[in-house]
Amino acid sequence: MEKIQTREENQALREAWDFVEHTGRSIFLTGKAGTGKTTFLKTVIERSKKRSIVVAPTGVAAINAGGVTIHSFFQLPFSPFVPNARIKSKFDFGKEKRRIIASLDLLIIDEISMVRSDLLDAIDSVLRRFRDRYKPFGGVQLLMIGDLQQLTPVVTAEDEALLKPYYDTPYFFGSKALQQIEYVTIQLEKVYRQEDNTFIDVLNHIREAHPTAEDLTLLNNRYKPAFIPKPGEGYIRLTTHNHLADSYNEHELAKLPGRSYTFQAKIEGNFPEYSYPTSEQLTLKQGAQVMFVKNDPTGEHRYFNGRIGEIVEITDKRVCVLCPDDSEAIEVEPLEWENAQYQLNPETREIETKVQGKFRQLPLRLAWAITIHKSQGLTFDRAIIDANLSFAPGQVYVALSRCRTLDGMVLSAPIEARAIISDQRVDDYIGHQEEEAQKSIRQLPQLKEEYYRQLLLELFDFHDIFYKEEHLLRLMTEFFYHSFTDITELHKRVLAGLSAEAMAVSDKWLQKIRQTPTEQLHQTEFLERVKRSAAYFEETIQKTFGNALQLAATINSNNKQAMSRYNDSLLETKQAVLSRRYLLARIAEQGFSIGIYLHEKQYSMLDAIDEDQVKKKKPKAPKDPKPKKEPKPKTWDVTYQLYKQGQKPDEIAKERELTVGTIISHLARFIDTGEVTLSELVPPAHQDAILKVIRMIGTGEGKTAIKSLCPPEVTYQEIDLVLSTMGK
Repeated sequence: MEKIQTREENQALREAWDFVEHTGRSIFLTGKAGTGKTTFLKTVIERSKKRSIVVAPTGVAAINAGGVTIHSFFQLPFSPFVPNARIKSKFDFGKEKRRIIASLDLLIIDEISMVRSDLLDAIDSVLRRFRDRYKPFGGVQLLMIGDLQQLTPVVTAEDEALLKPYYDTPYFFGSKALQQIEYVTIQLEKVYRQEDNTFIDVLNHIREAHPTAEDLTLLNNRYKPAFIPKPGEGYIRLTTHNHLADSYNEHELAKLPGRSYTFQAKIEGNFPEYSYPTSEQLTLKQGAQVMFVKNDPTGEHRYFNGRIGEIVEITDKRVCVLCPDDSEAIEVEPLEWENAQYQLNPETREIETKVQGKFRQLPLRLAWAITIHKSQGLTFDRAIIDANLSFAPGQVYVALSRCRTLDGMVLSAPIEARAIISDQRVDDYIGHQEEEAQKSIRQLPQLKEEYYRQLLLELFDFHDIFYKEEHLLRLMTEFFYHSFTDITELHKRVLAGLSAEAMAVSDKWLQKIRQTPTEQLHQTEFLERVKRSAAYFEETIQKTFGNALQLAATINSNNKQAMSRYNDSLLETKQAVLSRRYLLARIAEQGFSIGIYLHEKQYSMLDAIDEDQVKKKKPKAPKDPKPKKEPKPKTWDVTYQLYKQGQKPDEIAKERELTVGTIISHLARFIDTGEVTLSELVPPAHQDAILKVIRMIGTGEGKTAIKSLCPPEVTYQEIDLVLSTMGK
């Protein structure tokens, strides 16, 4: 069992990891500032076997999390989302993004406290259209990270008036889709930022909006209205509004003698202004107090995001910063930030980030003052706080919790109880979620086992195919029956056959899976039955549909609205049928495990999408064709014939406009029959190297882990072929 590494053993983090990695349950990971939420996010990205992407509500949050903004990835307008509204046609999404969404296991949403309920429902709307329309969020698992008692969603008066008829609260937990799923809330308690237990207790009371008189007295002992920090001490002032911070920084910079130097950022490609991590034109002087806005990439840990220092030397080409407690100044070099988008690696077919633009600038900003909002996630050794004008719930807590110690904090105004604002809706929600979380945590061992059963049930549940075919037939009957009677009648027979041959048998098999004791589900005898069942249903679905979907693609009409609805339905049906057939065939060959199932489910969906894209490019058949007596050759047979003619897999892929991975999976079928030998496709030396690695580490870590230990000349396609023939 994997063991998540933290700075010390943390039960809540281990439980969060188990829910993410070993169940399909969605998670809201919350906790006080400094409890390790950001570290956990990075751990999941680096170690999880699930295919995931990271999104965040703002550009800066997305850059910091190594992801993209919610609006850019899901192509959402900035206006409020009204439930049941249609955002955009699915064909506005490029093929690449549709493939990523279709093959996604886990959606990570950072800074969830700033995500409005309607925005989460807009995400649900997009995911349903590209995946399973009958499941909230299209069946994708969510990992939502944030603290509701820190920063809150922005709601204008106009937005509130529009959304009030639909939502009781603007917070994410008001989402209609979220209320339809079971999710667990995990509260991180161990604070890593502060070590003083008294200070931690005070912060907890502030966070809960119930400070005691003793808490306020202790805090207000730090009230020093005439305090002026000495140069080099590194105090930063936290304010509530941008204009206050900007004005203070400009005023302090103007007071310094000497020449100003302006450093122009270099921007390449697409890097939107709202994501700039610091000023495009950064004006500095010797003596200016600055803050680093990025961690030291050299590994020497000279500075980190949020470290304060003073410029002690500056020219057009050289800037040196001395930080408190350092004996030597740091010569600061320009660094790069990347604005990325997600794409599929054509070789590994894994989700990767592709750089869209770069922002290169000195990793500094003026730092006599900063807004509380922009201080989110930072830690300061010394800070001056003016939060008595707090204008949103949680802002006082955010400001105070940026400080590492009580001694390093100075208040420029006393904190009164009225400045500590809470939101009763948040308090009520958190109280309920804490109770529900304990129930879920007690059920964790059972949930992990049920996840295995759940995926088995998902494999053999064909209701989604049935409903899609039923919807397609309904559209045929309504709009095209008289012009395409033969095709419509054919699809009536398909639906009847699907019900009698697949659904009736699968319902009994699903009941058997539900009733089988957990330990028996893992036994060899049962798993062999799973393989036989997968083979049976793959063949049954293939025979039931025959060439019905190919004929359905020949229907055409001048009714644009009807054709738009029909083509959408046909696309969904074809991809559902193809992807399930491919998945069943692969499980029949490889057997069932969670790792194999998740991997092959993703690849089957990608293959179905790829194959459909190729077919869409072929010329349309004549209107109202007669059903053909002979079915078209199977796609893998076409590949095999080209291979026997002497073409290589990459040449076949190019000619057929498929991926090399799809061609490899086609050829793997003929290794079993002896028509193609493994050695024809994989040199014996490469086979030996791959098998040696597999004996060392197994197959559970995936192809990337195997590839990393093989000689560089071993390809992913070769690993695929060896894996596909193992145990035969």
